[in-house]
Amino acid sequence: MKINRTTLPNGLRLVHCQLATTRMVAINVLYRVGSANETPDRTGFAHLFEHLMFGGTVRYPDYDAVLQQAQGENNAYTTWDYTDYYVTLPARNLAIGLDVELDRMAGLAFTPQSLEVQRKVVMEEFKQTHLNQPYGDLQHLLARLSFGTPTGTPDDYRCEHPYSWPTIGLELQHIADATMPQVKDFFRRFYRPDNAILCVTGDVTWEEVLGCLSLNVERRTLKDFTTETSRAKDFKLPYSNFKTRKTTVYRPVPQPLLLMAFYLPPRSDADFPVCDMLSDLLANGKSSRFNQHLVEQRQLFLSLDAYVDGRLGTGQLMIEGIPADGVTMAEAEAAVWDELQAVQRELVGDEELQKLKNRFETTFELQISDYQRLAEQLAYYEMLGDAHRLFDEVPSYQAIDSERLRTVARRILDPANACVLHYLCSADS
Repeated sequence: MKINRTTLPNGLRLVHCQLATTRMVAINVLYRVGSANETPDRTGFAHLFEHLMFGGTVRYPDYDAVLQQAQGENNAYTTWDYTDYYVTLPARNLAIGLDVELDRMAGLAFTPQSLEVQRKVVMEEFKQTHLNQPYGDLQHLLARLSFGTPTGTPDDYRCEHPYSWPTIGLELQHIADATMPQVKDFFRRFYRPDNAILCVTGDVTWEEVLGCLSLNVERRTLKDFTTETSRAKDFKLPYSNFKTRKTTVYRPVPQPLLLMAFYLPPRSDADFPVCDMLSDLLANGKSSRFNQHLVEQRQLFLSLDAYVDGRLGTGQLMIEGIPADGVTMAEAEAAVWDELQAVQRELVGDEELQKLKNRFETTFELQISDYQRLAEQLAYYEMLGDAHRLFDEVPSYQAIDSERLRTVARRILDPANACVLHYLCSADS
């Protein structure tokens, strides 16, 4: 695949890949702003803006209606480090899609009505997903336990580090209290061309994309800036500064849950693919070690999963499981540590290692064969430094050998590098 890249005079980074396998086009806009750009006394703004960006502009009061008429679909999501928006539509309607996206970038129609509508939507989502359902506070507990400043119990930890609250926000009241001047200031600082990456993939040429952009940029104020962008920092926490953080909470939930989180290097680190492979070794598929040993053979867990959360700063390898009936949390945790110690002690066999590599390559090829997913990934890797790095992933995984896997496992899967949460049923207290 040929990848075209350039940076426009206004600072907007542009990535393009033409595909002959589709008659569609994907327009992906990644803004380098997430919950890590917030402050502890004013959280949830990045997620609020994910919703506000669909409130329309002066030229396009009904954003969704315009795209529907152009046979397009759209969506967005927020992370700690960035917010991603994407549109898919027929390639012949590229100009409409770009026009709408750049109009949002040039300036939203900030109205009291739009703010109140989206505020209510976000607050309702907060209530439904984090306050009014079983395990809803799990993300808050883990973020505070992992990245908060200890002052006693995790409920008392000070949330100073920008990863110490989930993307939806630390408190519901922060969204309830958001004012129009605060919202406008957030947009001014972060929703700017020089803080964005625009990626276009599909059945359009590089020249067609440049032509559409040139027309749109010229008729907007996309190059008039008076303030610097407040970019997120790369928060790298040294592993040596941590000791095991462990806590137990009691909640009215149907089953207890074990959560173990291990600190990882940033997503751009050369060892991150090894950490990802470790999570696959433990819990990717029916033949994975957790499933074979702890779910099927010993029947200690009803379910047990492992996955990595890659971030621009310190990430985490997560292990999450529901013990089987009659299995104590202490027994469940001890069994997981036995498996982790085996990975640190013994070299992975050639056949098992090759299976992991083959599975990753197959998954990777399936992902980039989808034009929308490709646009999303190219924008993400451009944020990491260069969109071309996306195609270095398979070689980097194929180069991992058993010794390197064990070496990284010994460093990452160390009790001194872990946060452990026992989430128990209230009836157990």
